[in-house]
Amino acid sequence: MTRSSKQERAYQKRRQESWDKRSREKAARRRRTTMVVATIVGLAVVAAVIALLLINRPEDEPDVQPTDTPTTAPAEEAAPLPTTDPELYDAAPDPAEAEGRTWQVTVQTSAGDIGMEIDGENAPQAAANFLRLARDGFYDGTACHRLLPDSLLQCGDPTATGTGGPGYSFGPVENAPEDDLYPAGTLAMARQSGNAESMGSQFFMVFADVPLPSDNAGGYSVFGRVTEGLDILQQVGSAGTVEGTEQPALPVTIEGVTID
Repeated sequence: MTRSSKQERAYQKRRQESWDKRSREKAARRRRTTMVVATIVGLAVVAAVIALLLINRPEDEPDVQPTDTPTTAPAEEAAPLPTTDPELYDAAPDPAEAEGRTWQVTVQTSAGDIGMEIDGENAPQAAANFLRLARDGFYDGTACHRLLPDSLLQCGDPTATGTGGPGYSFGPVENAPEDDLYPAGTLAMARQSGNAESMGSQFFMVFADVPLPSDNAGGYSVFGRVTEGLDILQQVGSAGTVEGTEQPALPVTIEGVTID
């Protein structure tokens, strides 16, 4: 064999080896590229799935984390007020029973004693009405069922509903203030709106100056004033009402009435 032939074969061998090496390197690069692309695609798929789940999550889905106990309890239901079943009457008393004079009265209540002066001169019908009911024990055991916390306490209904009475009604309005202002200490008869003949046993005690506008029936019959215990009424007012009602939060029940 000639020298040139050996050299030729050696050259061809080196060339083949070089080509094989480049082929292996290309194949390795293709495999790496394929793996990278596959990883990216896989991550993209996962991200797309997560995004889809988040987008379609219901907005009102409940939180599975525990919640704190509420800091405020629901309002308690108002306790039933005491009621009585007194003897009822056929008609209001004669205004002459007020004797045209003033009367000193003490109303004993569960919150304390309240002194009153009943005006039989300027409101004889309302005064005679209150005095008869008080003497007969009509008010004993009745609850003061209605409170306006900034001004007045209403009492005298044996049913404690605001609709009870002595079996009759009377009118007209007596001794109402011309300026519609009822000063602290005023003692007046309650009545239905627009009905001057609807007075019965219910009355109210004013513990802070309050304007009460007249309606087409007039104002409210003022038949006396509170002489002692105004501070008791103010304490009842400060305590407020049972939530959602006009019932005093500090219960007031009339235990008896003494007429001097």
